Amino acid sequence: MEASADPADDVLLKRPWLSVNISSCQLLSKTWFGETSYRVLLTDMHCVWEERMDAASIHSRAQELNPRLRASVGAFFSHLCEVAEPCLSGRAGAAGCEVQVFLNRKDDENIHVKLKSELAGLPFHWEFICSPAPVALVCVQLVRPLLVMSRLLQQQVEQLGGLLARKDAEIQDYRENGATLSRERLQTDVFESQTYRESFMSQTLPLLWSERSDALGFDSDLQQLYATVVAHRSSRKRKLSSETCAVEDRPAAEKPAETSSAAAAASSSSSAAAAAAALDVRSVSRNQNHDQEVKTTNNKSANRPTTQQSLHIKPGAVERPTSKPKQKKVGLFR
Repeated sequence: MEASADPADDVLLKRPWLSVNISSCQLLSKTWFGETSYRVLLTDMHCVWEERMDAASIHSRAQELNPRLRASVGAFFSHLCEVAEPCLSGRAGAAGCEVQVFLNRKDDENIHVKLKSELAGLPFHWEFICSPAPVALVCVQLVRPLLVMSRLLQQQVEQLGGLLARKDAEIQDYRENGATLSRERLQTDVFESQTYRESFMSQTLPLLWSERSDALGFDSDLQQLYATVVAHRSSRKRKLSSETCAVEDRPAAEKPAETSSAAAAASSSSSAAAAAAALDVRSVSRNQNHDQEVKTTNNKSANRPTTQQSLHIKPGAVERPTSKPKQKKVGLFR
């Protein structure tokens, strides 16, 4: 998962690409102006250039290009935003004062966008020195959103083709049941997807590749689509990051449960040990009782003849009547 070190990258990503023309050179630009810093991206679809400037760098370059001006970095930057942002957004006439913009390509593959205006009645010069952007930045800011937009538009075309096919079937059903058009000019041919695609490609591609065509232009619909794509991507990244943080925090929350389960396991093991000890004690006592019963039984069996002898010595005790004669009851029933 990507992690942006500079918060301005996410802000810049949400800005749409705008078509600008500087010194007869057609470009796409992205700009972000903060409080005392800015980011600029420029591309002609052959290369992408960027420049990042903070407050200290802006103050140093302003003093270098305008030695006669003495002002704070806030004053320099405020005027720079006022005159440069419209020029880099395709709204050159929106600036309050007359602004001149020039573009120069250098041998070191950098491009310099020079700007000339007035500040407090004195000439004000500025120069955007843009160097080739890294591949990762180009993929994030341009390539990946364009691929998502292309796939999204392709799915939209497929759904519209299916809808037209169903509409043709519906119209054919009306005709078979006797329905007729009130105006002949409204009649259309049956939509054939392959035929339409071939005709569209043969007629539109030559116009897009022609030098007079504004092939780099992002119209309002494409700008809205670009903004929707990158906004959905940003919300998805935030959701994934929040889910990742929740998963990382979950083991810490489960530690007490693990401790309690370990304690429960320990208590259950101690209970099992106690039960085993109790069983051992019971088995020992049971064996002792069994031995004692065996001894008692043996003693009884050993004493049994003596008891019989004593019975033979006293015969009278055997002849003694065990019960008295029952008396007759006097009553109704006899």
